[in-house]
Amino acid sequence: MAKDKTAYVCSNCGQESPKWIGKCPVCGQWNTFKEIKVAVASPKPGEARRGLGGGSIHDSAALTGKALRLRDISNHDDPRIDMHDEELNRVLGGGLVPGSIVLLGGEPGIGKSTLSLQTMLHMPEKKILYVSGEESAHQLKMRANRLLMGSGGAEEHENFLILTENSLETIFDHIKEQQPEIVVIDSIQTIMTEDVESSAGSIAQVRECASSLLRFAKTSGVPVILIGHITKEGSLAGPKILEHIVDAVIQFEGDQHYMYRILRSMKNRFGSTAELGIYEMQQTGLRQVSNPSELLLTQDHEGLSGIAISSAIEGVRPFLVESQALVSSAAYGTPQRSATGFDQRRLNMLLAVLEKRVGFKLMQKDVFINIAGGLRVTDLAMDLSIIAAVLSSNVDTPIESGWCMCGEVGLSGEVRPVNRIEQRIAEAEKLGFKDIILPKYNMQGFDHKKYHITLHPVRKVEEALRALFG
Repeated sequence: MAKDKTAYVCSNCGQESPKWIGKCPVCGQWNTFKEIKVAVASPKPGEARRGLGGGSIHDSAALTGKALRLRDISNHDDPRIDMHDEELNRVLGGGLVPGSIVLLGGEPGIGKSTLSLQTMLHMPEKKILYVSGEESAHQLKMRANRLLMGSGGAEEHENFLILTENSLETIFDHIKEQQPEIVVIDSIQTIMTEDVESSAGSIAQVRECASSLLRFAKTSGVPVILIGHITKEGSLAGPKILEHIVDAVIQFEGDQHYMYRILRSMKNRFGSTAELGIYEMQQTGLRQVSNPSELLLTQDHEGLSGIAISSAIEGVRPFLVESQALVSSAAYGTPQRSATGFDQRRLNMLLAVLEKRVGFKLMQKDVFINIAGGLRVTDLAMDLSIIAAVLSSNVDTPIESGWCMCGEVGLSGEVRPVNRIEQRIAEAEKLGFKDIILPKYNMQGFDHKKYHITLHPVRKVEEALRALFG
């Protein structure tokens, strides 16, 4: 009997090596190579697809190993599956693609299982197999009753099947028997296959199980949703190859102490990675937030310094977000720079612009930045509001209510143009703002008279601060 070979795989980037290496030559991380066993003989084509369900293969010619001309490949688009959730549909790019495999990750307790279970329960027209390797069937029934409170009992969902199993071979047997239209695996780190001699959650197990589920999804046309664990560093647990295998990686993030949850697409082969979905955690599950601006700006901050409102865009959605700043004298020799929900390095750059170009001395001041609501915003148009909030706190002078702003700040102190300015202006006007500061370059190309909000175009940071504080 032939012996199995051993190989070493970097748990950070997935690089393989025939021997152990201290430092990965690709990602540069130390002590990340883990030993795995590799079978000598690969399975035969018939055996590789054994137990992968009886669904129809989309392009059988493409699976025979035969090279095809580009013009001979059909270009039909399969209709996407409506998830009955506008936020999730937006992040996925319009719905779930048949035959795709989606990885959903997030911190423990953030609501990954709640989101997947709630979404599947709202699709009674589809036959769904929900595989749980972490919870019992009784626990899932209790959660389903809580999520369905006020909308009928779980008895009405005849097409919703629950399987509590850790063996991949047993899962494929149930799939072949039940012929589901959607499969959910909760979670991929708890599933193990007999072909690999290691415990569940190891690099080899996660890679082999994900590869088998990928073959099943592509050959049968049944979409698979995987739920993944997150390490203490915030990255998805398991080898990096797990993220390369799947078609879409969706991050479910947010502070457990806040009621908001953010659904962010990190990778999507069928849509944009700039989309954002916002939910509010309630006792009966996750509620979609169709207009996050009203929730983020409900409090009245009139008379308080260090607060500025910015018109930001994430994906296709504009919303107004509140930037909070606190500037105080440094109690120790080295001043502190802290940012929550904003890039720390960009904060340091903006403070340097304030000191060098505008003339405000913040070298011996502690600066703390917070984006209200527990959001993490990456839009560069937030720069102007961050500088305005810092200066407002530094001089202890509040910004008048009814003012908002947007604009990227360059190293020379200029206010650079931002994209989709009309949507930002329309969102600010809809929420009752009277004045908006925007880059002067963005004043070209659209009709200013159709807006009832006062536009204040600026070229430099000094002009924006003069408009705010006189």
